[in-house]
Amino acid sequence: MTFLAPTRWEDALAEKAARPETVPIAGGTDLMVAVNRGQARPETLLDLTRVEGLADWSQDGGRLRIGAGVPYARLVRELAPLAPGLAAAARTVGSPQIRNRGTVGGNLGSASPAGDCHPPLLAAGAVVEVASVRGTRRLPVGEFFTGVKRTALAPDELIAAVELPVARGPQEFAKVGTRNAMVIAVCSVAVGLDPAAGTVGTGLGSVAPTPRRAVEAEVYVTGEIAERGLWDSRAELPDPVAERFGELVAAAAAPIDDVRGTAAYRRHALAVLGRRVLQRAWQGYRTGAP
Repeated sequence: MTFLAPTRWEDALAEKAARPETVPIAGGTDLMVAVNRGQARPETLLDLTRVEGLADWSQDGGRLRIGAGVPYARLVRELAPLAPGLAAAARTVGSPQIRNRGTVGGNLGSASPAGDCHPPLLAAGAVVEVASVRGTRRLPVGEFFTGVKRTALAPDELIAAVELPVARGPQEFAKVGTRNAMVIAVCSVAVGLDPAAGTVGTGLGSVAPTPRRAVEAEVYVTGEIAERGLWDSRAELPDPVAERFGELVAAAAAPIDDVRGTAAYRRHALAVLGRRVLQRAWQGYRTGAP
């Protein structure tokens, strides 16, 4: 096995262009499991942990740019006030050791339908920045995933960063699993409120070949909030509205039966989670919480 460890982004891109079959590695929390199980045997590894600037994040006005090498632990520690949904999801990932090693870029690159960071990125309207020696592309996160563990990355491209708006309202994330810690999601839901725009964003995980939004649920609840004047009054969200939102969240899914749960259970859990995260986010809006 050949091991490459560039320190400059330009060199990393050049190595990937010269050897498109090269597999990038940062935290290695997914890849090394597959290697240890004999499920993956890459001929060349491209270590990105030494690349200068890849583990940095910045804020420019109302936008955040989070480098692909930023680990989950730093999302929790440093970005909770700016991206609370993403930080909440990162907080549920694995053990402390995994959160210290695993990265947002690795989570995107693995493209697992159960990836915890994907739903809040969808709910926030994030954009994935990918790069090669040919230049840089920016893809809406919903277009980045093309299938189960498949992405829109070209063979010579690497994930550079993810960009998303600074949260302008409460964001929530919840998932169901077989235990409280180190669990792969049976299903997950993220909700983000943007009072300034008068919109509600959603993201669903582990319920389809790719992460997806619940668009009809977004349209419905946005219309109900506006029609009832709730953005201005900050009154309680009626229970029937939250219930219907949950039903539409469940209807947006296309789950399967697998070892972690049945499709029917996933739909039921999605309806419950959708209702709960919306109610929590709305209560945060009413009380002024981030």
